[in-house]
Amino acid sequence: MSDQRRAARLVVNAPAVIESIGQVPMFLHPNLQAVFRRVDADTTTLGKRFPAVVRDLSTNGAFITGAPLPLLARVALKFEVRGIGPVDAVGWVMWQRTNDCDLPVEGGTSTLPKGFGVLFESIPLETRTAIAALVAKQ
Repeated sequence: MSDQRRAARLVVNAPAVIESIGQVPMFLHPNLQAVFRRVDADTTTLGKRFPAVVRDLSTNGAFITGAPLPLLARVALKFEVRGIGPVDAVGWVMWQRTNDCDLPVEGGTSTLPKGFGVLFESIPLETRTAIAALVAKQ
């Protein structure tokens, strides 16, 4: 399998707490409201909070194993990474794997675990910089 992701990844195994947080309501002038469109966060899991594990991490996002959240759920993530420290981020669920998936590889199979990919909306600049530095050392 080739890795076609844009950002290099740091393989981690960081216990995390994930919470589906939704969005702050936006009130617009009626003239703007008539022509303004935005993507709204999925609200079906709003307030759901659960443990998960961050499996890989980049400056742009993370893969999280656990029960997948709906696409476009907006989430708060809290976890810790050795060499970086505590990480608090906000992101959007951009993809999900609803079950484990076995793929053939030379000499056997490789199992991809169920989970979801988060694109970071907000993460402190010093945390992004620290992630980039750790990825560069690999």
